[in-house]
Amino acid sequence: MTKSNYDESSIRVLKGLEPVRQRPGMYTRTENPLHILQEVIDNAADEALAGYARTILVTLHVDGSVSVADDGRGIPVGPHPEEKVPVVEIVYTRLHAGGKFDKGSGGAYAFSGGLHGVGVSVTNALSTRLDVTVWRDGAEWQIGFAGGEVVAPLQKISRLKDSRSGTKVQVWPDPKYFDDRVIPHQELARSLKARAVLLPGVTTILLSEKTGQTEQWKYTGGLEDYLRESLADAELVVPLWSHEGYVGKADDTFAEGEGAQWVLAFTQEGGVVRESFVNLIPTTAGGTHEAGLRDGLFQAVKGFVEQHGLLPKGVKLLPEDVFARVSFILSAKVLDPQFQGQTKEKLTSRDALRLVASQTKGPFELWLHRDLEAGKKIAELAIRAAQSRQRSAQKVEKKKGSGVAVLPGKLTDCESTDLQRNELFLVEGDSAGGSAKMGRDKEFQAILPLRGKVLNTWEAERDRLFANAEVHDISVALGVDPHGPQEAVDLSGLRYGKVCILSDADVDGAHIQVLLLTLFFRHFPQLIDRGHIFVARPPLFRVDVEARAKKPARKIYALDEGELTHVLDKLRQEGLRETAWSISRFKGLGEMSAEQLWETTLNPDTRRLLPISLGAWSVGETGQRFNLLMGRGEAASRRSWLEEKGHQAEVDI
Repeated sequence: MTKSNYDESSIRVLKGLEPVRQRPGMYTRTENPLHILQEVIDNAADEALAGYARTILVTLHVDGSVSVADDGRGIPVGPHPEEKVPVVEIVYTRLHAGGKFDKGSGGAYAFSGGLHGVGVSVTNALSTRLDVTVWRDGAEWQIGFAGGEVVAPLQKISRLKDSRSGTKVQVWPDPKYFDDRVIPHQELARSLKARAVLLPGVTTILLSEKTGQTEQWKYTGGLEDYLRESLADAELVVPLWSHEGYVGKADDTFAEGEGAQWVLAFTQEGGVVRESFVNLIPTTAGGTHEAGLRDGLFQAVKGFVEQHGLLPKGVKLLPEDVFARVSFILSAKVLDPQFQGQTKEKLTSRDALRLVASQTKGPFELWLHRDLEAGKKIAELAIRAAQSRQRSAQKVEKKKGSGVAVLPGKLTDCESTDLQRNELFLVEGDSAGGSAKMGRDKEFQAILPLRGKVLNTWEAERDRLFANAEVHDISVALGVDPHGPQEAVDLSGLRYGKVCILSDADVDGAHIQVLLLTLFFRHFPQLIDRGHIFVARPPLFRVDVEARAKKPARKIYALDEGELTHVLDKLRQEGLRETAWSISRFKGLGEMSAEQLWETTLNPDTRRLLPISLGAWSVGETGQRFNLLMGRGEAASRRSWLEEKGHQAEVDI
């Protein structure tokens, strides 16, 4: 075996935009170039959101490039006061540089989708060429990039004879970074249409040079027109309800201007339409703002039902019952949004749940009581959904009754028998299990504490599996027998729709995750195939911020070092000194109180769950990797692999 040297020269520092080209999947979606174009469109939309741009024109050129032009203020072209380089150059060549960090008064963008400053610099990094034209300060300026580097320095092209201003960015995406070089036309058109909806009075245009086709959108009716058009011929139970609510100056919890606008529709049958946005960014995977809307509606309808005595005996109303037949378009404004990943498909800001819930609950209650007939129709819809859910759960219970197993003594089970709702948390350690038992929602969350490390079951024979007490307890609690990937298996006894691995955010916790994932992949593969397995992601840090002026004391949680840096940057922007906060690092789940564990890890509306799937790999490829990592006879191969790939790991020791 060839020996490799590990010395000072082995450490490589990635500079400029090189990290993006090395790991493009960390910064953007790589199925096609649409997302890197969205970054440019988002910047134009943010100019419109700030009230400066009225038109956004996207052109698909014959040579495969795409240009985005707006009539906003134009990117500043003067030298940066600290970097002494033209600002337009910094924006496109430096990660973590942008105009959206300063969220306080006087910032260029009070509300925007950008927060990391890695948007258009990623676009530049993954393009063979990128040209920027700026109309500003009575002149036309141009700068050109290739492979992320400046090839045509900024220069003034001409003086303008009018007061025109704006920016045009033309992008040639580099096909080597994308699975498919074709930009999906429908998705691009839908994105531009949504911008027009969310920015009443702003015109968005999509022009194709190849076909000569032009599509143009301008909505004066905003969200209501869009939802009515999306629902087409669906029969509404009650008229559409549109409203908006924003925080004023006197609020102690949220910043002035934060809030949301929304439009709701209740239908008897057919599909539902649900779209949400944060500062104009489409959040296709939802997030805490959608959870806030659901919570606000549920509290309002629940109060209405109880006040009028509408709930039949034996029926319990849940948030999903109220939400079952709701279609909505939700547009939230959040001062400093946190997203899951750079692709911004899911909002994870915990405060957004309380923000949207507080703005929706009161107005919806007023609307329900103002129109009692409409309120009772909405209540009937929710009650029927609850009755249907309970009947479905009873059917599942009858199926499971034929072979009753004695459940493990250390399992703290839930009360519900609704498979779709029930969750089982496999918790590392008894102390964490104790906090989880106290912090959980006992109605639908069950806790199974695991003592010590689970057996490495990669090479374990199936008939010997139950010799291990932990594996035996997991199988009995789940209600599913071990099986192979191609075996017909009876999952009618499955007792939980979600099985969540909950371990410490350290090396030992990661090891336990791998051991449990090995068990599920090898001996319960159908649970992975059908999307039942998840990994919970508890935070590693807690930042305690002291009370200041009108703002009460706060506790802010950070998943990892990267999020911690972002939280501290935000606190500094608020004008706080370093002494105004303290940072605690959780050594393990056992250090968390029941309340903290609920808020950060167990609450379905604010937690972070990582769904487990095979992704782009086949079963065979995944099996080979598991064999390399877990096989007893693979020590030499493991060592070689670690020497080759070990530098890629981000290990917290």
